[in-house]
Order: sequence, then C-alpha cells, then structure tokens
Amino acid sequence: MKNSVQRARFASRVREARLLYRSIPSPVAVLFTVSVVVMNLLANKTILDLPWIALDGGILISWVAFLCMDVVTKHFGPRAATKLSLFAVAINLLVCAVFFLVSVIPTETDYTAFNTIFRGTWFILLSSTVAFIISAILNNVLNYLIGKSFRKNPDGFLAFISRAYLSTFVSQFCDNLIFALLTFTLFAPIFWDGFSWTFLQCVTCSLLGAIAELLMEVIFSPIGYRISKKWKEDGVGKAYFDFLAERKGEV
Repeated sequence: MKNSVQRARFASRVREARLLYRSIPSPVAVLFTVSVVVMNLLANKTILDLPWIALDGGILISWVAFLCMDVVTKHFGPRAATKLSLFAVAINLLVCAVFFLVSVIPTETDYTAFNTIFRGTWFILLSSTVAFIISAILNNVLNYLIGKSFRKNPDGFLAFISRAYLSTFVSQFCDNLIFALLTFTLFAPIFWDGFSWTFLQCVTCSLLGAIAELLMEVIFSPIGYRISKKWKEDGVGKAYFDFLAERKGEV
C-alpha cells in the first residue's frame, strides 16, 4: 500500500513537471536556459581587477536569467520557477560536459586556445552552480512573498516592478557573493597559482554587480511586465493550472 502511494505521488510529480515544461512559452524558456549557460562561460574571465573591486564577465548576462525567473514566478509561482532553474542548471552541466569532451579529444591542429576557453575550470563551474541554485530559490520565493503583499492590485505594474527589483537585487548580491567567495577565496588560491580576491573585492564585486544588474532590470522590466500580462490574457498554462487544481481537490 505504501509503495503504491509513493508510486502515485511520483507519477503525479512527473506529470506536473511535464505539463509545466510544456506550458512555459519556449522563447522565455530558451532565453533563460541560454543565459544560464553563457553566464557560466563568462564567469571564467575577470573583466576588472582593482585592489578594492573585481568583476567577472558573468554579470553582463546574469540579469537576463533573473528577469526570466521574475516573469515565470509571477505567472506560474515560485515552485515552477525553481523547477525551470534546476532544468537550466542540468542543461548547463550537460553543455559543460560536452565542451570538456571535445576539448580533450586529441587533434593534429593546435586548439589550445579553444580548449582553454571551453574546457572551463571545475571549481568555477561548481561555484557558479551552487551560487545560482541558492540565489534562484531565494529570488523566486522573495519575489512571490513581495507579490503577496499587494492586496489591491497584485497584477499591476507597481506590484511587478516592486517584486522584481527587490528580489533581483537581494538574490543577485547573494549569487555574486557566494560565487566570489567560493571561487576566488576558497578554490583559486589553491588550484589557480595563488590568484585570489580579497574579501573586500568579493563584497564590492557583489554589490556593484547587483546594482548593475538591477539597472538592467529597471530598463527591461516593462518588457517582462508586458509578457506576464499577455500570458494571463492568453490563458498560458491552463492545462498546468487545471492539473494543480484537480490534484488539490483530491487531497
């Protein structure tokens, strides 16, 4: 009896995941997944290294991922956005595995530059993955909770930008800080010829990165709001929501 109940629950979760991935419009899902992959590639390069601040290339694109999560959280909820985030992480790990495989295949032509770029560094991948998972969950939950505080007009523009701006800034800061501390203060001094960032650099990098990504969110959030509004008008994800309501009624 217990095993049959567990199998039924597992089947229900699988069906829920399938309906969710079918329901999220492909342009947003693809843009989100690609941004996660590119973000982790760019994180291998430090684009600014001063005594009081340092920045990696990932900040140039990470705002795209968080804007997509804000849109998905608004329409489908934080649990759905987190599932999409984990899916993107899995795709990123698969891409990194393919890049690594290609980089170690011996060839007569010298592809040292290619191999160095696309092989990546294992601890950067590990750090970025851990940081993104934690910050994604934080962003989705915080975005949802802020949205719940708007009683009168929860679907209005003010509600959307409030939940997007606050959740983005906090989660981006955490993402940047966790990544910087793991990569440049824990792993790099050991595995990267002693190269490291100071704690001050990690904090200032995280703060400046969060501010920069927040500014991009301010610029592009009207697009995110229009997408979210259009999804609701078109009834996007009806099959997914119907399934959730059906399952809730059975409990």
